[in-house]
Amino acid sequence: MLSTPVAVTSGDVSLAGDLTVPDEATGVVLFAHGSGSSRHSPRNQAVAATLREAGLGTLLFDLLTPDEEADDVITGIHRFDIALLGRRLTGAVDWLVARSSDLPLGLFGASTGAAAALATAAERPEHVRAVVSRGGRPDLAGDHVLEQVRAPVLLLVGGRDEVVLRLNQEAQAKLRAAPSQLEVIEGATHLFEEPGALDEVAVAAARWFSDHIGRSGGSGGHAIP
Repeated sequence: MLSTPVAVTSGDVSLAGDLTVPDEATGVVLFAHGSGSSRHSPRNQAVAATLREAGLGTLLFDLLTPDEEADDVITGIHRFDIALLGRRLTGAVDWLVARSSDLPLGLFGASTGAAAALATAAERPEHVRAVVSRGGRPDLAGDHVLEQVRAPVLLLVGGRDEVVLRLNQEAQAKLRAAPSQLEVIEGATHLFEEPGALDEVAVAAARWFSDHIGRSGGSGGHAIP
């Protein structure tokens, strides 16, 4: 298994990341963290570990620079800037494609990161094979973006996260060109902190990515830092 810290170039910024690719990986999943979070999110880290057990590589990286993160902690100015987050994620896809073998790519987005993931899926349909949203805000991507997404989308929402569940239902109806599935984790709230809830998320995500990018098969190559 190849595991290394990386500096992801996206536009004119360099973003800290962690790239891990198992031997004989069948794909790589890029993570877009949610509002006020980072690549160190324990929930995303837990999901990433399950994906790696399923034979998928993972790239967790910060969507903001350290200075931007410091500003965001005080002002919250960047965490809902979906255009910015989407550009950063799209840049990360381009960065990885330029340095990898033919491994297919998936995107995992949490909270506002889900909107960024959908924006990137719409922007890079030739590279993004599948998207998973955890407690996401796909509505923030905008109707025009949702209608352009072609990659299969899995929306995972806590059953007790009623407002976000409604927003996901409305967003799913606008994913007209993409195969989509809304899966409700019963008893879970927004952060999936209830016992077993995050495990359900991780297993569902691994299944979705394995079905939609794993079966297409990579060459067993590794992403190159």
